[in-house]
Amino acid sequence: MYAVLRRLLFCLSPERAHHVSLALISFIEKCGLSQLLTKPVASNPREVMGIEFPNPVGLAAGLDKDAKHINGLAALGFGFIEVGTVTPVAQPGNPQPRLFRLPEAQAIINRMGFNNLGLEHLLDQVKNSGFNGVLGINIGKNKDTPAENAVDDYLLGLRGVYPYASYITVNLSSPNTPGLRDLQFGQPLIDLLAALKSEQLKLAKSHDKYVPMAVKIAPDMAEEDIRKVAEVFVEQGIDGVIATNTTIARDAVAGLRHGSEMGGLSGAPVRESSTRVIRILADALQGRLPIIGVGGICDGASAAEKIAAGASLVQVYTGFIYRGPALIAEAAAAIAKIEAV
Repeated sequence: MYAVLRRLLFCLSPERAHHVSLALISFIEKCGLSQLLTKPVASNPREVMGIEFPNPVGLAAGLDKDAKHINGLAALGFGFIEVGTVTPVAQPGNPQPRLFRLPEAQAIINRMGFNNLGLEHLLDQVKNSGFNGVLGINIGKNKDTPAENAVDDYLLGLRGVYPYASYITVNLSSPNTPGLRDLQFGQPLIDLLAALKSEQLKLAKSHDKYVPMAVKIAPDMAEEDIRKVAEVFVEQGIDGVIATNTTIARDAVAGLRHGSEMGGLSGAPVRESSTRVIRILADALQGRLPIIGVGGICDGASAAEKIAAGASLVQVYTGFIYRGPALIAEAAAAIAKIEAV
């Protein structure tokens, strides 16, 4: 069924298709017909960051930025849903067009620019959803906030989402907010994480619950930098790392229509670079904190590859656009198979 829907959706502009798809998923869930879109996903629970996940396949942030479609997406069989990236204040993002399909490469380029309706709107959506599954909330900074004041935005986001999130992701790796990726390195990273960790511990005490915090990094780091940030994460008491975000590299899509568009490239071309980062992180961390693998998961084999490289969980996004809900069950089955060996 999804193959037919995809042909129709791909007749629309990518951004229009995005909104229509999510509205349709929510409508089908409200009608109790989500089983028409997906196969049953086998239970394969595991505890990661102190959270019980019913299966290891989640939805990456970016698809449901404003948390409007949590229940519809969860009904497709995801083990966890991550919403956002949300910024303290609503912002329109970059001018359109800003989302491009590269079907020959099973890829997407986006320069959305953290378009979202703001923190208060997202929290209203989460509260009204009644969702009781595993929910990650991804926080970022507003475009107009100077890098030297970025910590203020992240602290606002952390305080706001803390009571409602199963875990919180600190997004430092989108290529579409100027200066954001500079926060992944050196003293700016240490200062930011130290402030967030201090606030996390205060919130844990005041809310009488500990909500783990993960950091999402880019796939374009040199090995030395990956190992350095791994040590910083451990030293600062971060609970997990999500590897990886989109890439600014274009070698894999050179010559393709839209291949030279500015923004972050996701999908199959990111598979190898993401898995490379996971392997290096796993070697550097030696189990001291878990890794969530994302990037280029387009079938069961690429999902299992992330687990074999050292990830405890995986997330999908672009593969989900191209393959549809069938990818969830396929990825979960492939992971279960390699874990059973």
